Amino acid sequence: MSFTFTTRLPLSRHAVDRDHLSRSSPGLFDQLWADSATRLLPVWHGKMLLAPHDPDTGPRLALLPPVSLRNDGLRVYLGRSLPDDLPEAFGTRIVAVSLDDADAALLEPDVDRWVGLRTVATVLGDRDAGLFTEALGVLNWHASHAHCPRCGAATTVEDGGWVRRCPVDNSQVFPRTDPAVIVLITDADDRILLGSNAMWENNRYSLLAGFVEPGEALETAVIREMFEESGLRVTDPVYVGSQPWPFPASVMCGFTARLADDQQAGDLLPDGAEILALRWFSRQELHEAGEWMLLPGPSSIAHAMIERWLGAPLSAAPELIRP
Repeated sequence: MSFTFTTRLPLSRHAVDRDHLSRSSPGLFDQLWADSATRLLPVWHGKMLLAPHDPDTGPRLALLPPVSLRNDGLRVYLGRSLPDDLPEAFGTRIVAVSLDDADAALLEPDVDRWVGLRTVATVLGDRDAGLFTEALGVLNWHASHAHCPRCGAATTVEDGGWVRRCPVDNSQVFPRTDPAVIVLITDADDRILLGSNAMWENNRYSLLAGFVEPGEALETAVIREMFEESGLRVTDPVYVGSQPWPFPASVMCGFTARLADDQQAGDLLPDGAEILALRWFSRQELHEAGEWMLLPGPSSIAHAMIERWLGAPLSAAPELIRP
């Protein structure tokens, strides 16, 4: 399978060796803080700092020496930097450090300098886009798994921030990712189906998507979710590519599918709870709708999938900030 499509997705890019063998090293963080070459990635409420502007490298995340932050609190070892054309040398070890309000204000009091992933995903290089996505996903997992799911005891962090252990039964909890399918449906006239979600502005449209249920194959989830949200039966689900979506903990698995032969394009039945409106668009109609309709932001896989079908750059709406 070609990965050409996946490499175009802003949050699927990476240039970091996650160096999983080092995670279990005794005293890992003490070693990292003792190494002046280590670099720290501060994270505050899901936001990070940009480095001062450098015309030679473009926008970059601020990576700080170990003397900049304390060696305590929640830390995650992200791995080793791979590019050889950045200020950080090849092999530089990088640690994400979660800051509270006081430490963040001490480090950088100007809240406007702290940026969210969706606002910078398309302008960061491969390494920094991957670092931001990796760090955000793992820290979001920590935020929701501070206690053992079996007994409720507070868990302790191990293995460089990649494991939490229950002190009662010694069981381990590992980071979780929730798979979701996102689907570009076409009809016999090669139009695509777009829907408007109840949580969005009423003029924002995107592809239909939904979470994979336990014991369900991705292709089966495509057929079930599309019927639940649109009332239409689809067939021939074909995998296109995937992109992590750490808002808070998903991976979006992109598929195409076509309207089943026994269905009429007009048999639309939005569920009324999640999807409020559904419309078919030809390529010409989609171009014309740009005057009134908000389409997916450029950090999303939906944006890339629609562009792939359209065969041309897509005029995108500002990023949707809500999860």
